[in-house]
Amino acid sequence: MRMPLIACLLAALTCPMAHAETSPMDTRLLYAAQRGDAPAIGRLLKESVDLERRDAQGRTPLMLATHGNHVEAARVLIEAGADVNAKDAIHDSPYLYAGARGLNQILRLTLDHGADLASTNRYGGTALIPAAERGHVDTVQMLIDAGVEVNHLNRLHWTALLEAVILGDGGPRHVEIVERLLAAGADPTIADKDGVTALAHAKARGYAQMVALLEP
Repeated sequence: MRMPLIACLLAALTCPMAHAETSPMDTRLLYAAQRGDAPAIGRLLKESVDLERRDAQGRTPLMLATHGNHVEAARVLIEAGADVNAKDAIHDSPYLYAGARGLNQILRLTLDHGADLASTNRYGGTALIPAAERGHVDTVQMLIDAGVEVNHLNRLHWTALLEAVILGDGGPRHVEIVERLLAAGADPTIADKDGVTALAHAKARGYAQMVALLEP
C-alpha cells in the first residue's frame, strides 16, 4: 500500500501547475498583480483563479496593483470585476489608497467602477482628506467632482479643509486646495476638537494666502 501513495505524491510534486489552477492557496494572480504583469493577469483570469485572493496583509490582487501604481494591471483586474472597495488589514481599499496617494489613473478607474465615496480609512477619513493633506490638487478636484462629502469629519475631528491647513505646507498646492474646497462648499467655521478653526490655524502658521481665502 505504500508504493501507490508515494507514486501519487511524486506525481503531485512533478505537476504543480495542475494543482495551482484549483488550489485554495493559488497565489499566482497576487504575484502577477504585484509585478504589474497585465498579460499574465489576463491569462490567469481565463483559469479558475480567485479574483479576490488575499495575501497575509489582506491585500487583493487589485490592491497590490494599486500599491505599485500599475495602471494597466489594475485596469484588467477592474474590468474583470475586481472589487475596488475591498479593504485590507489596515482598512485601505484600492479606491481609498489611490485617492490618498494621488494615483489619478487608477482612481478614475475605481470611480468609474463603483467606488464607495462614503467609505473611510482607518482614521475615519474619506479619500478626500488625505488627498487634501498631501497636496494632490487634481485628485482633490476629481473627488469633489465625484461627490465626496467635503465637510466629513475624521476621528481627529478634522475636515479636508482643516487637514490642508494643519498638515499642509502653506505653499501653492495647499493654497489651491483650500480655494477649491471652499468653492465646493467646505465650511470654514468647522473647528477641530479643541475649537480651533482653519482660519485660526492658518493665522498661527503665518499662511497669509490661506488667511485671505478663509477670512469672511
